[in-house]
Amino acid sequence: MIEVAVYDTRPYDREYLSAASAGKAIRWHFHEFHLTAETASTAQGAAAVCVFVNDRVDAACLKILAKLGVKLLALRCAGFNNVDLPMAKALGLPVVRVPAYSPNAVAEHTLALLLTLLRQTHRASNRVREHNFSLNGLVGSEIFAKTVGIIGTGKIGRITAQIFSGFGAKVLAFDVHPDRGWAKQSGIRYGSLTDVLAQSDIISLHVPLLPETLRLLNPKTLKLMKPGVFIINTSRGKLIDTRALISALKSGRVGGVALDVYEEEEGIFFEDFSGRVLQDDQLSRLLTFPNVLITSHQAFLTREGLSEIARVTVANINKLKSGKFLAGTTL
Repeated sequence: MIEVAVYDTRPYDREYLSAASAGKAIRWHFHEFHLTAETASTAQGAAAVCVFVNDRVDAACLKILAKLGVKLLALRCAGFNNVDLPMAKALGLPVVRVPAYSPNAVAEHTLALLLTLLRQTHRASNRVREHNFSLNGLVGSEIFAKTVGIIGTGKIGRITAQIFSGFGAKVLAFDVHPDRGWAKQSGIRYGSLTDVLAQSDIISLHVPLLPETLRLLNPKTLKLMKPGVFIINTSRGKLIDTRALISALKSGRVGGVALDVYEEEEGIFFEDFSGRVLQDDQLSRLLTFPNVLITSHQAFLTREGLSEIARVTVANINKLKSGKFLAGTTL
């Protein structure tokens, strides 16, 4: 029996992981709190630890896990910027993840956010529920014939680009490793980051958080964009300098923003703060703009996505029995 400590869990995590492990020799120990150096001692007796995007698996945390005899760190997500990979390798602690659970889920949420923002359906729905059937102030915009810039053409970025093409948009793309065969087949043109930012009416971010992509959208790059540009981020919050984004919204440089992630979301997203004063001033400011739409990191949250996350996570953990992971294996 493989004992697994699972952190930052919600009812849906418990439901899908339990279903995926039925008939397998895995015993889950679910915790609602995050894994940090302060909580790592709760992994006592676990052969594997399973974490999510806001768990903080830094060097101090990893040293404690290794001392406790943990044999595997399993991420039930694609991103891994919250893990100190060099330290994990030095400690001989294998790290695995779910690299592509459901790119369609994230791509479709990207479009759902943008369409909601462009057509103001969230505001219209609230009005109708109050029996206000006026259309004043609800004039929207179309995607058709707009230029859409896709920043990052991994699996999610490519699917998003193809969906936009289906709307009749002109799609430009930037990637440090361009897939020109896919672009030619899909009728999509690659350009430099500067060109894509300058020419696009809509910009959608689909890159991982790396040192070179940290605050990719900042005062300098925001100034390159068309006045009135729409920005969507369903990737990582720290790709955008929030303070600079607020300034661009106030000046009208940015016409609208749809976010599923936020620069300082840790400790806020996935939690219920209703009835309490939100202590994050920048997030509070963003929520005051009528042309800003924010969801709480839910792009992955589909039945299909959760099923695949659970399936791959269970498969990764199950490999411990066969000893397939070499010490220091990372991702």
